Amino acid sequence: MSEDALARALAFGEDERWDEMVEVLLEALRDEPDDPYLLGWLGVAERERGNDGAAYEYFKRCVAEDPLDPQLLALAGSGLAAFDDPEAETALRAAALSGPDMFTTRLQYGAYLARAGLYREALEQLRAAIALDVDDPVGHSELATALALQGEVSAAIDRMEHALTLAPEDGWNRALLGLLYAEADDMERAAEHLLMASSERVDDPEVQAVAALAAMAAGWEDAAHEALARAGYAAEEPVDARLVEEAEDRLASGADAARGMLRDALGPSMLRERLMEPL
Repeated sequence: MSEDALARALAFGEDERWDEMVEVLLEALRDEPDDPYLLGWLGVAERERGNDGAAYEYFKRCVAEDPLDPQLLALAGSGLAAFDDPEAETALRAAALSGPDMFTTRLQYGAYLARAGLYREALEQLRAAIALDVDDPVGHSELATALALQGEVSAAIDRMEHALTLAPEDGWNRALLGLLYAEADDMERAAEHLLMASSERVDDPEVQAVAALAAMAAGWEDAAHEALARAGYAAEEPVDARLVEEAEDRLASGADAARGMLRDALGPSMLRERLMEPL
């Protein structure tokens, strides 16, 4: 493998210049068509370009070469996990076993296990990852995700709060924390975090809608209507428009109706869907 080519490609990746990254990797792949590093990073670059089919094929080819590098196994395994490929578990388990002292291998395997419903094993891997890098917010947010999927809402809230002390501008995790507070029926805290998330994720109509519902449930009527107005601007698909219309009806009916939609319908489904998003 041309180390110079890989280094140049990774430099393009750091700058999010995915087209140039793919170009360099493809040129190197012509000389070494079975190199797992080139294949794995091509998977990453194509995924970032939105070419999911190509990304999947490169991740599959990477794993098929039986790489020994734990970090490369974790990279390719997590790539396959996004496509629900059963080979993901094998690759991620091999990564964790061969690289037990690496944060990434433990993190990726634990995140996969949590979404597969294997909570005891997931918590073991994620806690081991945190012990290896206690200041990385992703380890804490993934542990919060595993706890939430297991139904331990209070513990998940505590862990997500800590993740946000390490990365306070993470709008995705902020929204998850707000939804967790809604699940715990603490509408003021839910509204506080969802409104913060709505200002960070202005193109996310679902976050705007739940922020509006939480704000109304907490009695913050002006903030509720402001968030719902942003949801209308962000909505692009028909399903988004229907969501905004339903939320608008609930706001017009008052705090109890808004709380009911958030607490009993939209909140739980949205929380589950977002928790299940691959790492």
